[in-house]
This record gives sequence, C-alpha cells and structure tokens, in this order.
Amino acid sequence: MAYNYSQRSNSSGSRSSAQSATPRYRESGRREAPRTRQSAPSSFGDARVRPVDASRSYDSYTTRSSRNMNSSYTPYTSRTSRRTSDASALRERRSTQTSRSEYRNNTQRSSEYETDYSRARTTARTTQRAQRRNEPQSEQNTTQRAQRRNEPQSEQNTTQRRTQTYVSRRVGDIRNEERALRQRKAQRKMTLHLISVIAAVVLLFGGGLALYVSPVCTIEKVRVEGADHLTQEEMLTLAAVPSGTTLLRVDTAQIEKNCLRDAWIEKVRVSREFPSTLVISVTEREIAAVVEVPSEVNYTSRLWAIAADKMWLMPIPDQDSEQGQAINPQIYEDVKSVLRITDVPFGAKVEIGTYCTDVNINNALSVVAGMTTQLKDRVVKVSATDSESTTLVLDNGIEIAFGTAENTREKERIILALLEEHEGNIAYINVRSVNNPTWRAVS
Repeated sequence: MAYNYSQRSNSSGSRSSAQSATPRYRESGRREAPRTRQSAPSSFGDARVRPVDASRSYDSYTTRSSRNMNSSYTPYTSRTSRRTSDASALRERRSTQTSRSEYRNNTQRSSEYETDYSRARTTARTTQRAQRRNEPQSEQNTTQRAQRRNEPQSEQNTTQRRTQTYVSRRVGDIRNEERALRQRKAQRKMTLHLISVIAAVVLLFGGGLALYVSPVCTIEKVRVEGADHLTQEEMLTLAAVPSGTTLLRVDTAQIEKNCLRDAWIEKVRVSREFPSTLVISVTEREIAAVVEVPSEVNYTSRLWAIAADKMWLMPIPDQDSEQGQAINPQIYEDVKSVLRITDVPFGAKVEIGTYCTDVNINNALSVVAGMTTQLKDRVVKVSATDSESTTLVLDNGIEIAFGTAENTREKERIILALLEEHEGNIAYINVRSVNNPTWRAVS
C-alpha cells in the first residue's frame, strides 16, 4: 500500500498545516491509522515522515505481498471485504503484541530470579568467611600460616605462578590421548618381549654351537641292548662308532645303517645318555627253522638258520670247531629247539642277508607258521622234497602228509581230531585232500 508524503496545499482552508502534513491513503477507502507520536521534520522541505510501527509495517508488508502473489486479487474490491481483512489483520497484530509482551515479562522474571540467587550465594559466602575469621585458630595452624607468609618465595615458583595458564580441552581429545598412551605402552611391552625372545634364541644358539664344537660330552662308553645272538665285540665292530667324537656330533643315522647290514638285526635305535654314553638298542630276528641245504660237492649237506620272514641268517658250524667256539652259544640252544627242514632238492640258492627263493622251503615254512601252538610245538621235522608232498614228523614219530600250505587251519583241525580219537593207535595221516583225509594205524 502506497502513501503520499507530499505536502498538500491549504487551498481548502479546512485543515490545519499540521493535518495537511499527515500522509493520506490513495483512494483506497481505508481510514487513517492512529499516530503514536508526531515526527520531527525531515530535511526534505516541509514534508513530514510518518512514524514507523514495526508490527504494523510488517503486517502491512505481508498483507501486500500476499495480495500481490494472488492472481485473483483486484484493488477494486468491496468495502465489506476490505473491512473484514483489516479486522483479521488487527487481531493478528494484537496477538503478536501479546506474545511479545509475555516474552518480555518472562525474561524479566528470569533475570530477577538469577539476581536474587546471586545475591543469596554472595551473602552466604561472605557469612562463611566471617565465621572462619572469627573462629579461634590453634597454635599449630597459626604457626604454619605465619611460616608460610614469612618464608621467601623462589624466583622459579613466582615465575611459574605468574606464567601458569589453563588450557581447555575437549573430552574426545582426552580420550584420544589416553588411547594413544595405551597403544604406546602395549607396543613398548611387545618390543621388550620380542627383544627378550631374540636374546634367548641367540644365547641358546651360541651355547649349542659352543658345546657342539667343544670336546665336552665325548663318547667314552657304548652300551648294546637286545643282542642275544651277536656278541658285544661283533656289535661294536658292526656299529663302527668314530673314536674321539662327542654325543652332539655323532651321526646316529649312519650307525643305525651300519647295524642293519647284519642279517640278525631287524630293527635298531641309537640314543644318547649324557654326559658320555651311547646306547644301541637292537631287535634281532629269531630262528624259525634249520634247513639242511644239500651241496653238490661230495654230496654233503650244510645246516642254515632261517628266520620267520624267510631271510637266511647264517650257516651253523660244528659247535666243537674253532668257528663254532667264536659265535654266541645262544645260537646252538635255539637250533636244538626249532624244527628242521630236510630233503631239500639240489639247486637252492643260499646267501646271508638274502630272502629264500626256493618254493619247497618257503612252503614248509608257511605250513609251520600257519599252525597253532597246539600242533606246531609237536612238529620236529619237515620233509620239503616237493610242495605237494610236504611231510611233517611229530615228536612221537607220527608222519603227516600235509601237502601245500592251503587250508592250513582246516587240515590242522582234522589232524588233532584223529590224534585224539585214535590216540596211540595211529601211525600215518594224509590230509593233502581236506575233503578225503586218510590215516593208517600202527601195524
């Protein structure tokens, strides 16, 4: 809404000069707004500036803006609609003035409350100080206070007090600093632990190297365990332990390899006993049978010891001979208690430390190995002329035509049943055919 601030002429004579200076609405049909105070004349001639009411100006501006944005608004509206809009604008302005006055009142009350609280707190502090000054002081406290007042202050303390400043920090910064401090402590602890581990490893390595090079723990004694058929001298010669070596430098794998070259030794383990003993533990093969191997020279035979795994152990010399006196007597005791395989055909290849390849001898060993101890312990001799005609001889002289090693347990069951049924009256049993066993009585 526009105002006309220009000076009107006094030609009509009905208005005074003061009234003629008052701004007037342009043909809007609205009544003039009441003035709160008379404005002072401005520098623009005799024109008068209308007093400014902030709430009224704001309301008038919003009203004009809303009307300008409304495309259906026209300045030539009816008097009734303009009065209605003026009334609603007046009510809105009054409500705004009421809210502002209430806010000012509340703010004033709050400031009064704060002032009263500050005065009460100041009064309480003043009263407490007065009470402390009026209380009787003990001699000790009085003397200490006097000494503190009279003692000279050092320049460093005075400078520190003067230059002491207070720095404000955020809670997040304090937490970050604490976290960084914990991380530094953990890292320092880990570094110390790593250094200690490295130092321990270096010390151990250095100590081990010194012991390895030094002549400490030199081998002074070699102890052999588990050797029944080999003598102590034979085992020492077989092991070939280097003289002057130490327990740390000795090659135990080479010693084990040297010992396994002998046919009697099945397993070996070399261990150390500090400070100066080397232990050789062996597991020997047992004699399973003694085989009469024929020789083409002068048509004679020679006894050979064979193990259960069919390895040739050694030839058995005459016990009264010079060679028989040199070997372990345990060998001859085992030869007397094991069975003997006889009637081996010519052509069997025999060599110490090799496995038997003769079919007839292997069949005889398989027959005896497949039996239970109830019958096995009674067999004293096996005739291995042919695999199909393998014959067993028991300790009571009964001959058993056993044949091949097939169905060994079934054949053994039949033999034990016949021996029990015809005890003392049987001289020969034939179980080559399991389905048709035969036997012959004593004549």
